[in-house]
Amino acid sequence: MGRKLILGAVAAVGLTANSGCLLNQYSSDPNVRMQQLLYNSEDLRQIGAEWRRFWFNDQPGHLTPERIHGGII
Repeated sequence: MGRKLILGAVAAVGLTANSGCLLNQYSSDPNVRMQQLLYNSEDLRQIGAEWRRFWFNDQPGHLTPERIHGGII
């Protein structure tokens, strides 16, 4: 029973430390915080294009004859 409580306490401390409860993610200086938020939002905006590029969804498909050469049909 004691081990479960200790493990639960360690897990709770680990989760709260990573979520920004104990250690702030952003600076307290408003200018630095605004720059950090801009960088973060730009990263979140770019992740969609990065995801499509990783899975090659942004490339043309080569399985249909219309897209391969154009002279087949």
